[in-house]
This record gives sequence, structure tokens and C-alpha cells, in this order.
Amino acid sequence: MKAWEATVRKTQAAAKKRAHSIFGTTHVAHADDDEDDDENSGGPPGEVYHAERVLANGDYYSGSWSENFPHGFGKYIWTDGCMYVGGWFRGKTMGKGRFSWPSGATYDGEFKSGYMDGKGIYTGVNRDRFRGFWVMNLKHGHGILNYSNGDCYDGEWCRGLQEGHGRYQWENGNYYAGEWKNGVISGKGTFVWNKYGNRYDGYWEDGLPKGNGTFRWENGSFYVGHWSKDPKEQNGTLYPSGSSPEGTFEWDPQDVYNIDLKDIKVQPNEKVSIMPSQKKLAVWRSSKSVDPDNRPRRMSVDGRLEGGEDKDVFNRMRVTEGGGASTCNAIDRNQMAGRDFESNLAGLQPEDASKGSVLKIPPRGPKRQGETISKGHKNYELMLNLQLGIRHSVGRPGPVATLDLKPSAFDPKEKVWTRFPPEGSKHTPPHQCSEFRWKDYCPLVFRTLRKLFKVDAADYMLSICGDDALRELSSPGKSGSFFYLTNDDRYMIKTMKKAEVKVLLRMLSAYYNHFRSFENTLLTKIYGVHCVKLNGPAQKKVRFIIMGNLMCSELPVHRRFDLKGSSLGRITDKPEAEIDENTILKDLDLNFIFRLQRTWFQEFRKQIDRDCEFLEQERIMDYSLLVGIRFRDVSSAGSLIPSGSRTPIDTEETESDPSVPRLSRAEVDHLLEDPTRWANIKLGENMPARVERTERKNDCEFQLVGDPTGECYEVVMFFGIIDILQDYDISKKLEHAYKSIQYDSTSISAVDPKQYAKRFRDFILKIFQEDV
Repeated sequence: MKAWEATVRKTQAAAKKRAHSIFGTTHVAHADDDEDDDENSGGPPGEVYHAERVLANGDYYSGSWSENFPHGFGKYIWTDGCMYVGGWFRGKTMGKGRFSWPSGATYDGEFKSGYMDGKGIYTGVNRDRFRGFWVMNLKHGHGILNYSNGDCYDGEWCRGLQEGHGRYQWENGNYYAGEWKNGVISGKGTFVWNKYGNRYDGYWEDGLPKGNGTFRWENGSFYVGHWSKDPKEQNGTLYPSGSSPEGTFEWDPQDVYNIDLKDIKVQPNEKVSIMPSQKKLAVWRSSKSVDPDNRPRRMSVDGRLEGGEDKDVFNRMRVTEGGGASTCNAIDRNQMAGRDFESNLAGLQPEDASKGSVLKIPPRGPKRQGETISKGHKNYELMLNLQLGIRHSVGRPGPVATLDLKPSAFDPKEKVWTRFPPEGSKHTPPHQCSEFRWKDYCPLVFRTLRKLFKVDAADYMLSICGDDALRELSSPGKSGSFFYLTNDDRYMIKTMKKAEVKVLLRMLSAYYNHFRSFENTLLTKIYGVHCVKLNGPAQKKVRFIIMGNLMCSELPVHRRFDLKGSSLGRITDKPEAEIDENTILKDLDLNFIFRLQRTWFQEFRKQIDRDCEFLEQERIMDYSLLVGIRFRDVSSAGSLIPSGSRTPIDTEETESDPSVPRLSRAEVDHLLEDPTRWANIKLGENMPARVERTERKNDCEFQLVGDPTGECYEVVMFFGIIDILQDYDISKKLEHAYKSIQYDSTSISAVDPKQYAKRFRDFILKIFQEDV
């Protein structure tokens, strides 16, 4: 014990001396104060009291404290010079505050769960100043950015970049007012040259005029035409004013690119070296049982924990559910007795278990979904036919893709048949399969859709037609269709009935225009529709559609739900023991409410309304919202850890047991910790959110939405609307009439598209709510 006391005093004396040189005189808790700290840490459990501490790693905190957390108003200074002054909630920056960087940059505004979130002002190193709205450290919503060189942008932002409508004014008085996309001038807008009074009104792409537009001179002359930096694509008509006869008016439209816009540059947005949510807190914990070899536990201000400075330490992190101090003390007594301790810093105390049983993630399913289609498989030759056909369709030269398609491109009769003899032909390669015929439906439309979806043709062919085989899912869907996945999981191929192909071709023009109008639509992305006609007595035709896989993720998706808003038959018929990560759960299996950030929820609500209106107009019903969630905080035992209940422990027992799953921080925060990845977050893709657990009443068998329990979990979400090719035909009308006699008509799926859209929308907006 004396040796331990001497070590502690020596360590604290060094910390005190170091702190004096940085902060001036401060209070440091002494060893004799800490001996009783387990019983008396400044106040009873839950009490908020004032604390002023220099932590063992040199960080300094002064302010309100509760149960090992900054809680209330306080100041935290990191040894690298970063400082935060403002509100805290259980170790997370929350409410109004000010964060400053050693470089001189500052942020004054609102914080939420450790992130810059809400209204705030950021002043950069080079004195750029942004005033506006933020979501998870990114500019999102309306904001004004005054650049240090005199330029100014006033408009909409999305995920850190200018997007939507905005006005950018240069220091010389020139300005652009119009649409932006991904931080670049794109869409319809107006550019005005202040010096001459000239202006361009029209369409832009990648910061330059592209498409239809009009250039006007101050004297009244104007030029109307199709604009392009490529002189071969540029064409238009010049209309000189009365004072400028056409014969004496010499002007080349390419001068706009080469002279007028040559030096016009939009200033780049400043990159922040480290976000406030990435800063780590050395969390004070007064336990006598801490391994002297362990470094102080550190916690990021958004609540995530770190086992040390080296990232490899993250892979040794353990998280336990419940237990609290008694669990840690039991481990300390059994495995750490008699050791000398140098630091009184450790992790966090968990909250009490909330209502109901502890939730666990389902067991891991097969590493790869489906059965690989190898030689000898009954559909092996069909797969080869499909790959040959796709390679031919995508690789075939086509007209220059323009987004403005003629009505004839959408004609259902617009299809191309190609014969594939085994020996090959002028347009097809030789192959080892039997002869077959290949049909492309509306090839120009789907070629253009792939361009709209930003799909590279080479990558597309490599995914579907590469050396790796497709995988057939274990069982067909309810419709009788078979599903196939590409090896990289990016695309799903589904066999179709003739009636479904007709529905798609009928609505193809509206579908195309819907995607052009609403980039964030939740509808399934369709990349192509094809048909293979096999030779032989049966002359069998296999029609199929290629779609995007909503659940394509680098990390596993823990739970999947197929949600319609109806109750009849909407429960999984699998025994609990057979449910794994790949099981599709249904409405009556749902035990969560999904909570989205304010701006994301507003966009989600608008998009659900738009998509439901589109499907109703096209007389489509029986669609559903496919939702996938990945829980970010899971204990080594597979239990889900509610927000704010993380407790890391490192023990010899778990270190030596290779069967204990490692919860790697690098894995948990793979999509969220790196700010460069946040730009890839879209509505329904890789979305950070929270889910709140719900419980249904025992006396209400078909309660669609359970009662919230207050138990929340941090998640990453994926969602989109699937099965959009079922129209309300005679078979569905008969199904509705028959089932309405036996069951409540509001509980069945087969209802009129207008009624279906309203019920679906109402249900989705009950289970998706704003995170307040």
C-alpha cells in the first residue's frame, strides 16, 4: 500500500507541476482524497457538483460534474490546445457552447451529442466566417459564408457543400444566382458580369454553361442557343440590337468560356483538421483497482470510448451490459488484487437496465447470402446467358447520352433482339452454351438511367459479368420470383412475370422523370430490363430486372424489416432460434421507432409524400419500405448497449479468450468517424440515426406501433421503397373482395392504390419521427 501511495503521489505531483506551466495554479485531488473516492466522489450518485481537475494525461476540466462525467456548464482544455466552454450532458457537449482550435479557428453555437448541430458561427483559420445551420459537424440548411478574400455565398447547404438555390458574389461584383449541386454551379441559374452589365440565363453543368441558355449584352443584343464548351456541340442564333447590325457584330460564344469565365473560381471550403466530436475526454474515475500499465481511458465528446492512443488498441475494446461498478469491482478483486496502480482514470458507469429484457443482435447468418451458381447448378447456363447478354448490351456503342429523351425512347415496342449462336456472329462472341436469343427493353432509357445514377459502365459489367459467379438466394419470394446477387452485393437480379414487365414499361416515362426531379427519391433504382429466350421445344422465356441492392454495406446489417402498414399475415413465421441477420422481419415484428435528425426527417417526410403520390398516380400498390439497421454499440456478449451506457473493460479473461467477439471502434465508427465519408451519406444510405425501443400491450394482439420505452440505440440506417411493379389489376381486386369478407378490410394488403398510399404514408410517419 505504501508503495502504491508513493507512486500515486509522485504521478500527481508531476501532473500538478505540468499543469502549473500550462494553466497556472489549479486544484489537483490528492491521493488521500482518492482513497475514499469510491464512497465519496464529491456528492451522492446523480448529484451535480463543481469540480476543478487536472487529469493524468494533462487535460484540464473546470465546471459541473456528475457521476464521472462533465454534466452542466464547464470548460475542458486539451493538451493540444483545443478548448470547449459550454453545456455538457453526461460527458457529451450539448446545448450552446464555444469550441476553439489551437490554429485560431472557433465555433460558437449549438451542440448535440458531441457534434456541432443546430445554429452556429464558424470562423476559420484564414478568417472565413460561416453563419448558419449545422447537422453532425456539417453545414446543412441555410447559411451565409463570407470568405476572407471578399467573396460571399448566401444559400442552401447539404452535407457540407453548397446544394440547392444560392447566390455567390465575387469580390469584383460579379455574381451567380441559381442552382448548385455538390458544391458546384449546376442546374438553372443566372450569371451577371458587373463591369459590363452582360448576363447569362440558362443551364449549367460542373460550373460552366451547358444546355439551353441566353447571353445578353447591356445594349440589348442577345444570343440564344445550346451551350457547350465543345465547339462542335455549340449552336445558336445571335440577335443584335438595332444599334449593332449583325454584319458588324463580331463575337464567338466560346469567348464566354475562354475569356469571361476563365478566372471565375468558387473558393473552396476550409477543411477542419479535427471535429469536436472526435476529441477525446480523459474521464475521471476513482477506483483503486486499475492496472498501472493501462493508459487513461479516453472518451470522445460524442460518447464513444477509446482504449488508448494507438488505433490497434481499439480492436481490444470490450463493452459490457449492466453490472455497473459491482461488475468492475468483482473483476478487479478476482484478477487485479495485489497490483500497484498509477492512475485513477478509467471508463464510464452504465445506466440501469431499462424496461423489458436485454436486446441482443441476431446471430450471424452465412458469411455470404445465397448459393454460388457454379458449374452443375441448374441455372448455371442461364447465368452465363445473362452475363453474355449484359456484356453485349452495355458494351455496345450507343448514341451520346443526353438526359432529354424523346417520347419514342419510352415506347414499349422499343426493344432489341440479338441472336447468340454458340459459334459466335458478327456482333456476338463464341460461347459454350446452347443458342439463345437476348432482348433489351428500351435500351436507351436504361442507358440514360445508369448515367443519371452515376454508374460507370465498366464497373457495372465487372460486377455482373466478371469472373465471380452470381449467388442465388435460398428460396424464391412470395411472388414466385427468384433473386440473384452479384459477388460484390451491389446489384440484385430478379426474375419477372410478363405482367410486371408491362407495368414497368407503361410507367417508365413517369419513373424516369420522377428520378430526374427528385434525386433523393426512395424508389428502387432499376438499371435494366432484359429477356433470355432459350432454344428448345419449350421456347422458354426468362424475363428479369436488375436493381440496386439497398443493403449493400461494408459492415453487417443487424436487422431487416419489410414494412407495409398492414397487419394480416405481417409477422415472421420462423422460430426465434432460426432468426438471423438475413431474416426479413415484418410489421408485427417491429419493436423500434426510428428517430432522424431534424433536417433529414424533414427531407424524408417530403420524399415519402412525393413517392407515394407517384405510386398512387401509377395505380401501384402492395409496395413496402425495406429498412436495415446496424447497431453501433454492441457488447462482447452480443447485447445492445443503449445510448450513454457504454462501459469498456480490459481483463485478462477476455483478452485470453479468442471466442469473445471483439468490438472494434474502427469497425463501429467506420462510416461515421471519418468526415470524408459523411459526404457519402444520403437519404436512406449510411444514415446515422437513433432507434427507440417499443413494447406492445399484452391485450392488443395487432398493435402495429408499440409504446416507446425511452431506451434508445445509436444506429446506421438503410431504407428504400421496394416491390413497385404491382398494379391494382383484376386479381388484386378479387383478392380484396374475398379477404374483406373474412377479415377487417383495413388490415389486408390488397386495397385500392389511393387507400394503400394513405395507410402506408400514415404508418411510416408514425414509426419515423424527428429526433428531438
